[in-house]
Amino acid sequence: MVVPSRGRNKESPPLKPGQQQQHQQQSPGASPSRGRRPHSPGRQGSGGARAMRKGGGGRRGGRGDPRGPCREGPAANGERDVLGRGPLSLLRLCGDRLRVFVVDRKAFITKADSNIWLTVLLAVFAGVLHWCHITTLFENDRHFSHLSTLEREMAFRTEMGLYYSYFKIIIEAPSFWSGVCAIMNDKLTEYPLVINTLQRFNLYPEVVLASWYRIYITIMDFLGIPTKTCWTVNRGKGLSPVESCEGLGDPASFYVAVIFLLNGFMMSLFFIYGTYLSGSRLGGLVTVLCFFFNHGECTRVMWTPPLRESFSYPFLVMQMLLLTYILRIPSINTGSLIALCVSNIFFMLPWQFAQFVLLTQIASLFAVCIMGYIDSSKLQKILSAHMVSLLVCFILMFGNSMLLTSYYAASLVVISGILEWSPKVLKRRKREVYVWAHIGNILKSKFIGYKDFDTLMYTCAAEFDFMEKETPVRYTRTLLLPVVLVVFGVIIKRAIKYILWSLSHTVRYEKEERFNHGELVFHALQLLAYSVLAILIMRLKLFLTPHLCIMASLVCSKQLFGWLFYKVQPKTLVFAILALMTIEGSANLRTQWNIMGEFSNLPQEELLEWIQVNTRQDAVFAGAMPTMASVKLSTLRPIVNHPHYEDAGLRARTKVVYSMYSRKPASQVKRDLMKLGVNYYILEESLCVSRKKPGCSMPEIWDVEDPANRGKIPLCTLMSKDSRPYFITVFENSNYRVLKIPKE
Repeated sequence: MVVPSRGRNKESPPLKPGQQQQHQQQSPGASPSRGRRPHSPGRQGSGGARAMRKGGGGRRGGRGDPRGPCREGPAANGERDVLGRGPLSLLRLCGDRLRVFVVDRKAFITKADSNIWLTVLLAVFAGVLHWCHITTLFENDRHFSHLSTLEREMAFRTEMGLYYSYFKIIIEAPSFWSGVCAIMNDKLTEYPLVINTLQRFNLYPEVVLASWYRIYITIMDFLGIPTKTCWTVNRGKGLSPVESCEGLGDPASFYVAVIFLLNGFMMSLFFIYGTYLSGSRLGGLVTVLCFFFNHGECTRVMWTPPLRESFSYPFLVMQMLLLTYILRIPSINTGSLIALCVSNIFFMLPWQFAQFVLLTQIASLFAVCIMGYIDSSKLQKILSAHMVSLLVCFILMFGNSMLLTSYYAASLVVISGILEWSPKVLKRRKREVYVWAHIGNILKSKFIGYKDFDTLMYTCAAEFDFMEKETPVRYTRTLLLPVVLVVFGVIIKRAIKYILWSLSHTVRYEKEERFNHGELVFHALQLLAYSVLAILIMRLKLFLTPHLCIMASLVCSKQLFGWLFYKVQPKTLVFAILALMTIEGSANLRTQWNIMGEFSNLPQEELLEWIQVNTRQDAVFAGAMPTMASVKLSTLRPIVNHPHYEDAGLRARTKVVYSMYSRKPASQVKRDLMKLGVNYYILEESLCVSRKKPGCSMPEIWDVEDPANRGKIPLCTLMSKDSRPYFITVFENSNYRVLKIPKE
């Protein structure tokens, strides 16, 4: 059929048996006090009551008896009576007392379990709510359910398309293992090289999802259950109809559905995290609502599902929750360390930038150790878990050198060595510095204005620029920033006070009290680290904003604001804050819900269809990195460059490819492209003239790298007018021009 487009509250713990009998002796016949819990059925039995009256007493009753050493009354009589009884009576007495004990403990456990289940249910509700929210936003933005297969693939732009292409290869291979072998011996991504993409890239999410997809399709086919429904969609405006399929049987739909489920689970973790950190379910509520009210600053999964952070960040939330638990408990058990190690692996494997976040975590933990909030042995165990997880990731990624040469790996070795061999160095605060050239150059560009081609390719992109000035304003309007600043101020004030006590050789109990707040100090230091990262690189505010939401939960913490809760009911204070947050927060949500769009990229669609029809399957393409990802995904043609820009060899290749936008002679550019084996070059005029900010057009970037040719007309401009004699124009539309490179 034809479907038109859219236009496209706490009780006291149960009393011990001896305690219960003491109250009965002091006020015989009196009614129970208001604070006592009602008797359980096990206490109402006659045998149980008699046993309690005869055998009562206990240490508290003995101390409170004013009659001296010769005690009288029920306790003394009970003792003589008991001593005069036989073994069966004693056994019956013990059995009755044991039954009362078990009933009391069972009531306590039942209440504890009910509290846990309530927390879990609320967490699940928060997760489902977030899943619905991001799924709706994604559909509203792109009308994804009505797109054709090609349009859905084009919607995964830049590196998203590159990652999705490996998922596609595995599910379309004859078998799962043949697909895995294909991506481990990839001949299409960096022609003519054969690379192991599992080593070079972070593709384990795609491998796992592809295996799940194949299992799902196999089971559904065996059961005879259809997995998708297809329609012919009329796109209007004179465009040809396309087939669009809905259901988990559609690969792209399955792919994004799993990502959204994972990020729904992340919100459940946030509720549990906020509840545990603050000691109140109100804290979990504050965390979740702050996340929703600042949703656009917290995540971009609803706009760019395949990005690595979409798979990785939920496991960072889990890792931080586990780390908070480890910092709170007096001694670490093996299970906690294993769980920490596993969460580290799941966080690092999908994302190449995870190591920078873990570097800030290790630095914060080291600072907390120096201040005396955790002992060095605990930190050493945590570091060991990090080392094991790093080694596992190194093995699983077939020896990816980027992991072992990172600042994160260096910090683990240096800090572990300091803790193991030179405890006195902690006071001297010596530190070893490791230099990693590529990242170092980006940092240099932030502070001293250093420029070269590679750093400009990063810093000219908005997501790698400094944080926008409007971002703190948006935090303030939702009251997120003011609330967190109050929490942060209280933590820092107490930390400074405890450190001064320690330096003045204060008494032992004050030091012990100080140790109870170590996890809060850690979170405060982590907040500072995230703030620095977000200010330097705007993209990393995706770590800062959710951590602000977690810190906001501490407004419910009795450790920090117990003095205030004696004056004001915690619920009253919290709900008043949330009511004020809702004013701006609801407006932010309405803005998101009002985003309605429909994906369409006709020029690229024409380009990809032309490539499919008019070029050989082994024809090699070069061009802008985002476009190359789409060419590889949709046409499976070999490409020489792609958006995964972290590899040094790939950066060198990209520089050669982008020389088309320099002022170099056409003959030199052609010669360099032919050395890479390029047959076709896709020229985009927009890259030649677009300028996101001063100094960031491609010709201006090349002026920094190639000052000798400064002042000449850019080659891309010349090629847009006449590509001869060095290149032949074989396809052209409003956005793209395909230049064939003739052999000499």
